[in-house]
Amino acid sequence: MADSRAFDNPYDDFVPHRENGCFDLTNGKILPKFQEKLQFAVNKLLSELETQLHESNSHDYSVYTGTSGIALLYLLLSKRLNSSTYAKRALDMAERVLSKLKNHRVSYLNGDAGPLAIGAVLYHTQGAEAKSQHCIDRLKKMLPQVLNVNSDLPDEILYGRTGYLFALLYINKCLGRDSIDSESMQQVVTAVLRSGQNLAKQEGRNVPLMYMWHGKYYLGGAHGIAGILYMLLKVFGHDQYLQTALKCGDVVWRRGLLTKGYSICHGVAGNAYTFLVLYQLTGDFKHLYRTCKFTEWCMSYGKQQHLSPDRPLSLFEGVSGAIYFLVDIQEPKQAKFPAFGL
Repeated sequence: MADSRAFDNPYDDFVPHRENGCFDLTNGKILPKFQEKLQFAVNKLLSELETQLHESNSHDYSVYTGTSGIALLYLLLSKRLNSSTYAKRALDMAERVLSKLKNHRVSYLNGDAGPLAIGAVLYHTQGAEAKSQHCIDRLKKMLPQVLNVNSDLPDEILYGRTGYLFALLYINKCLGRDSIDSESMQQVVTAVLRSGQNLAKQEGRNVPLMYMWHGKYYLGGAHGIAGILYMLLKVFGHDQYLQTALKCGDVVWRRGLLTKGYSICHGVAGNAYTFLVLYQLTGDFKHLYRTCKFTEWCMSYGKQQHLSPDRPLSLFEGVSGAIYFLVDIQEPKQAKFPAFGL
């Protein structure tokens, strides 16, 4: 082991033009034999998940660690496999959640906005437009709460305003650009900017925006400035940012086989999405190769980790996230990290 947080990376790095057994070097398509391995791993883990779901009695309805996240996995499976069976499972899970929501939280990952957005999409795919619109209407009723910058609502993705913004963006991505009016989305963006401006001014900062969560400054994606800015920005196109991202990818390659486990939140599957994004940005097969090597690691789910997940079935901490990634990698140019990518 290199340190207590990561295993040594046992894989040789990418060599151009050398066959790798994972993808076609002419077009980047996953090779049939590797696809078979992926599907075998997916089927095995799905079987384990469904056995444990049958015995579970969870009251966590969130996308992050609860039932809605597992419904999102089934939605992905239904799309990739063109399966009405998985679509029905996803909708059954979503409907159980929708009847339990209490309008307490506004974010996609850890609030009611996520289940409502997923419900709207699932109803739409089944042709139940009235029920889909009802979910959207419930989602939009949260808007006054989100726009109140004098409340204690944070701006971060996990619990706050930008998490709500993702739910709106997700609806428009899946159902069409006019499903959520642009004025509502602009109002949310304005509220996030005003909140950041207010805090920067209160603290006498020499930056235009400042954000806190629970009285502390965070830099990362879940609670911090990186996640907030990611949800607000388009693309600058400046090469300096791409070069920095590529350097970060090299660090993930060296140190990304984490001893914490396989999750998409803080594990190997989540780190593998780093390479997928870089591949989508650059078209460089080195990043697809690195994704495939981390994928091989994830196919041995549970064998190489020092910590067991607190929510072992969940999308972001548990096996559902690993399955989600193993399905997503099969179409690498279409893969999107859930709750961030659109």
